[in-house]
Amino acid sequence: MKKTAFILFVLGLFIWSCKKDKLITDTSAKVKFSQDSILFDTVFTTLGSITKNFRVVNPNSQKIKISNIRLQNGSASQYIINVDGAKGTEFNDIEIAAKDSMYIFVQVNVNPNNQTAPFIVQDNLIFTVNGNQQQVVLQSYGQNAYYHKATRAFKFKDGTYFTYSILGDLPNAVTANGNNYTLKTDKPHVIFGYFVIDSLQKLTVPAGARFFMNYKAGVWVFKDGEIQVNGTKGNEVIFTSVRRDADYIKEAGQWDRIWINEGSNNNVINYAIIKNGFVGIQAELFGNVLNYPGRLKLTNTKIHNMSLWGLFGFAYNIYGYNNVISNCKDNAVNLSFGGKYTFLHCTFANYWDNDKPREKPAVRINNYSPLQVLPLDSCYFGNCIIDGKFDNELDIDLSTTTASLTPNLIFSSCWLKTNLDLSNSQRYISVRNGTSPEYESPSDYDFKPKTNQTILKNFTHPKALQDVQKPPGSLDINVQPRNQSSVTAGAYEF
Repeated sequence: MKKTAFILFVLGLFIWSCKKDKLITDTSAKVKFSQDSILFDTVFTTLGSITKNFRVVNPNSQKIKISNIRLQNGSASQYIINVDGAKGTEFNDIEIAAKDSMYIFVQVNVNPNNQTAPFIVQDNLIFTVNGNQQQVVLQSYGQNAYYHKATRAFKFKDGTYFTYSILGDLPNAVTANGNNYTLKTDKPHVIFGYFVIDSLQKLTVPAGARFFMNYKAGVWVFKDGEIQVNGTKGNEVIFTSVRRDADYIKEAGQWDRIWINEGSNNNVINYAIIKNGFVGIQAELFGNVLNYPGRLKLTNTKIHNMSLWGLFGFAYNIYGYNNVISNCKDNAVNLSFGGKYTFLHCTFANYWDNDKPREKPAVRINNYSPLQVLPLDSCYFGNCIIDGKFDNELDIDLSTTTASLTPNLIFSSCWLKTNLDLSNSQRYISVRNGTSPEYESPSDYDFKPKTNQTILKNFTHPKALQDVQKPPGSLDINVQPRNQSSVTAGAYEF
């Protein structure tokens, strides 16, 4: 009896297995898709996209055959598909086992045209199954651009290369008058390697210009060069990474930095958004001339999501007003080896939230190296916020061993997240500290304080210094007038 039951069980398995391996040909039998459309964000022409995928599922209890898979536009399609490890535009007789699935991989390589605005690139992936036609829609936005390719290089002693192009190497991307260049804004600018503003060259960047950087790309203002970024509220100049897909939209470290080596005394960055790089702005002395006139005026600018520093000043002269620098892997602001700095109505808030935790405070101020002390001629913070997740977001590391180079550091009418001793009335004038204020959305880099944050209200205007110029109109970063009798700390006025 037991032997008979076993034989019947084995026979049943065999019959079931045979049925499972038999192709289902009923016209009602179809496949299902994990997505009915594949959407790519903006893809620059000729560069190609990331690879996306979707699953083709056989929900039936028998094996199914897909007679044909093809791109509707055939060989003219700008999409590339991969089925069973092979690339092509059309595939035949693909079988999927019962209750099983397969992946199809999709890329797009957009052909250039004469359009300046983004344009739609669409195709359909057609499946023929048991006489039925099913489809998955493929869609992306194409974007033409000016491509600044690295056509020059110099070799370091270790054998590595620094690749770059010089302002003027791509003449159709600028208008020129001698050594004065104005960037065109009808299309974005895609940068490979470093985009160099060479000695005695001046670049004017009008409102609405967009820089998209490839890996390790950056903008370099060399000695005696000059950059003037003239963004406006609502039409900011953008510096960001070249990848526009959702998976990359908040990934730091995708490009290198804006690097000002000495530069002229008239570098200006106004209403810019700088994000997703390694260092936002690095402005530094390049050589041994301590009194070199290089200067950066940084106003109404947001720098966020950097994998090292937001702003790095190295023995430089920086004037900052209405800036928000936030969410960096190391310091939001690192002022190293002395210099001359003035910051008014700035918000420096480090709420970095990443797999690699932050270890450094939001703001670091230093005036020496193991070899020497350099002058911190003045470092002035007026009506600023220094904040973050740590109990102490302010690192002051100053040497006073050289009497002739006594550092001049003042915080006036500021809100500071710190546990440092604030009793020095010459350094800390009308400052407040304590529990962090609430912001609209730190994870989205929105550091506008929520309403009723009284700890930020009713500050006096910062103590006047001879070299502090009150900005015309006294507007906040959102172009709202500041209260003339008592003001809000940070870049936003209540």
